[in-house]
Amino acid sequence: MVSRADRGPLAEWLWTVDHYLLAAFVLLAIGGVVLSFAASPPVAERLGVESFYFVKRQAVFLLPALAMMIGLSLMSPRIIRRVALLFLIGSLAMMVATLFLGVEVKGGRRWINLGFTTLQPSEFLKPAFVVIVAFLLSESGRRREVPGALFSALIFAVAAMLLIAQPDFGQTMLLALGWGALFFINGLPWIAIIALAVVGLVGMSSAYFLLPHVTSRVNRFLDPGSGDTFQVDTAREAFLSGGWFGKGPGEGIVKRILPDSHTDFVFSVVAEEFGIIVCMLMVVLFSFIVLRGLRNAARDQDAFSRLATSGLVIMFGLQATINLMVNLNLIPAKGMTLPFISYGGSSLFSTALTAGFILALSRRKPRPVHSESVIVSRVSPSSLMQPGIR
Repeated sequence: MVSRADRGPLAEWLWTVDHYLLAAFVLLAIGGVVLSFAASPPVAERLGVESFYFVKRQAVFLLPALAMMIGLSLMSPRIIRRVALLFLIGSLAMMVATLFLGVEVKGGRRWINLGFTTLQPSEFLKPAFVVIVAFLLSESGRRREVPGALFSALIFAVAAMLLIAQPDFGQTMLLALGWGALFFINGLPWIAIIALAVVGLVGMSSAYFLLPHVTSRVNRFLDPGSGDTFQVDTAREAFLSGGWFGKGPGEGIVKRILPDSHTDFVFSVVAEEFGIIVCMLMVVLFSFIVLRGLRNAARDQDAFSRLATSGLVIMFGLQATINLMVNLNLIPAKGMTLPFISYGGSSLFSTALTAGFILALSRRKPRPVHSESVIVSRVSPSSLMQPGIR
């Protein structure tokens, strides 16, 4: 046991970290490996590798990802800002390199081949972007001469252009929503909110008319007869097949023909084998993380930590929501992973990065002690009765 009298870094972390958030993140991460036993073998068989190839790789990625999450949660907000800046610069540089050296998969050039694995730099951009924008906005609120809004807009413009060039409109939209949420939380005037909404509508309309793959996906969503809807139809069939309680672990049939059952459509596999009840519990767990994070942010007196924590949990929740809605065919199909659950090293490590930032920034901080209270505490009641003390 670690006593409260111990002032070491580990003891301080144990007494200040949000244990409920930490447990929720660890539970999701372990659940991702467990669920990969159900979702990944059919894909491995189709690709001609051993049945548990993806399971083993996810398990290998899990330990360093959790270590990174815990390590980041030990850091102070000042160090977190520095780490985020390094990740932001590195991610942007690697995204530029991806355009020339990247591996093309399904028409997108988003990955860099490292030999032993592939890396998607845009995954690491998201949490770093939120932290740096939160810092810029908090600094501009503290010092009016700092053009935080302008700098954050420039960073967003560069990131958005690189994402669209890949192309990756889904990540661009997620980044834009997170950026807009930070401005809203920071106290954006209504006229500016309306202006941002108009810019967003113009951007989505432009994507529909200028990007063929976006046009195709939206058209297939609005009119299923206009193109191939095999993947979303199969995902919906998996939900219907599983019912409330599922067919049992390893008993799923529809998952065997679902192309991306281990990544974008893992939630459908969960529905078929474990049932809608388990799916609802997963939604509750994601919701708990978002609401707990927002509660911690609302209680934080530090403007930077408050903004960064809010932005990170909102981005986390938005990504999960988009994935779940695609699985349920509530929005046009978009390749976006389910945090901690979907297979993928880049996705797992970027989610661990996000979780580490959230845990570090939402740790309990000592309340500032006002000088008046210190003076009063040093004056005993009996001394007030002595002559000369007024």
